[in-house]
Order: sequence, then structure tokens, then C-alpha cells
Amino acid sequence: MSDRPTMDAEQLRKIREDLLDSIDEELEMAMEDGVNGQDPESIDQEKHNRVKYFRELLRLQGELVKLQDWVVAHKQKVVILFEGRDAAGKGGVIKRITQRLNPRVCRVTALPAPNDRERTQWYFQRYVAHLPAAGEIVLFDRSWYNRAGVERVMGFCTEQEYEEFFRSVPEFEKMLIRSGITLLKYWFSITDDEQHARFLGRIHDPLKQWKLSPMDLESRRRWEDYTRAKETMIERTHIPEAPWWVVQAVDKKRARLNCIDHLLSQFDYQEVAHPEISLPARVRNPDYIRSPVPQDMIVPEKY
Repeated sequence: MSDRPTMDAEQLRKIREDLLDSIDEELEMAMEDGVNGQDPESIDQEKHNRVKYFRELLRLQGELVKLQDWVVAHKQKVVILFEGRDAAGKGGVIKRITQRLNPRVCRVTALPAPNDRERTQWYFQRYVAHLPAAGEIVLFDRSWYNRAGVERVMGFCTEQEYEEFFRSVPEFEKMLIRSGITLLKYWFSITDDEQHARFLGRIHDPLKQWKLSPMDLESRRRWEDYTRAKETMIERTHIPEAPWWVVQAVDKKRARLNCIDHLLSQFDYQEVAHPEISLPARVRNPDYIRSPVPQDMIVPEKY
């Protein structure tokens, strides 16, 4: 007898939707090449909605490229925190933000659990090492708010460390802002039922089982503990200088579009003029003879 959870029709629908979402990642890239150049009115509603989503996502990604150029040209320093429950969709929106940006300008930081040495450091020390220089954007896939969330719920910090975090974090963030960093904080909000469905999808999808850790499974059991911790976190760290922004994330695609659109609205950026690019003629040397590539070095053309 299998120990795997059984699923009802709604859960199966959610898993199918999640699978389509994975396929859509490929379609997003194909859209600009005209693969989906059909008239939306000629296809069914589901495809029509997906094409509308792709087109809006591509438009927003074009604006992100303009923002990136502006950040570089004006030597801005940007930090964006993404927090939320497990399976809330943080990774999905981060992927869409970075998809078409220069990784030398926009990078993602997702720190593992602290090692023995890091646990003896000032709590914020390992995060400071990843802050941006001028002309850089850093996206934190979870951040120093781990102390207010998983560390609190799982008992990985003491009561004194927890309280010291809340005393320190507003001053820490104000200090970042005074140093010239733009700081945005997003909380991705999903329902109990939605997280349950997404976890089932990961259990039943071999390509996504790696996303499930023992900590994720324990978080399901402690849903209410995480809710209380989140409410306390937002109440005590929602400051005028660095407010929290809540993204309604039950619908993944809407959440991505809404988050990116809001992110862009937080900057008074303008398109940066670039000099016209002309491709130089290739230099041809009559004495150059190209050496043949040995056959045993060539990748077999199976496809």
C-alpha cells in the first residue's frame, strides 16, 4: 500500500496547472520568436489568457531592462527581499525578474543555514557581505528575516536573540537606506489550501521533489505557528523607511505581474540612451587556415 497522499479532482487540477506553468517557462522564451504569433481570438480561452500573460510579462521584462540600465548609469544600489511561506512563489517571480537581466548587474542571494562560525558572528554579518555596490541589484531569496520566521518557529534562536533582532532590524535597515541603498520588502501570501496543493504537486512531480525538504514538510504541520510569527514580524518591522508590501500569490501568474509592476513603480527611472551599435567587418587573413576539429571531439547529433 502506498503512503503517498491521495488526491481529489481539485488537487489534480492544481498539479496540472503547475505542470503547465513549468512548460510556460519555455513558452515565455519562445513568444518573442513568434512561436505564438496566432491571433488570440482564434484559440481557446486558456491559451488566450496564457498569451496575454506572456505578452504582459515580456513588456514588464523590457521595463526591467530599462531599470537595469538606469541603475548602472546612475550608480544606484538596490536590495529587494522576497519572503513568504514555502511554495509561495518567491522563486518563480525571482526567475522572471532575472530572466533577461545581466547577471553581473542583477544577482540572487539565497544563503544556506549558517555554519558553526557564522552562528557566532553578529547576526547581520553574513548578509552584509552580499549587499550591492554602485550599479548593482541584489535579490534576497529569503533574508535576515529568517530569524523572525523559521528560526523562531523551529526554535533555532533563543528568546533573547529573537527580541534583539527586532530591536536591531529597524536600525539596520535605516542604516542601509542612509548609505544610499533602495530597500524593498515583499511578502508572498498564499492560503493554507494553496500551499497544501502545491506541496502535493511537488510530491507527485519527480522534477520538483528536490524542492521539498524535511523543513518544508514540518512547516505544513506548524502553519499556525508560522502565521503568528509572520504577523509579529510585519507588525514590528513595517517602518516608514522600509515598509512591507504584500503580494497576493494564490494565482502565480498574477502575482508575478503584480510584483514586477509594483517593483518598477518604486523607481523614478528613465530609459538610458545608448550609442548606436555597428558591427565591424571581420578581418580576414589570407594566411589563416582553420584546423579541422577531430571527429572524436564532436558531440553526437542525436537531434
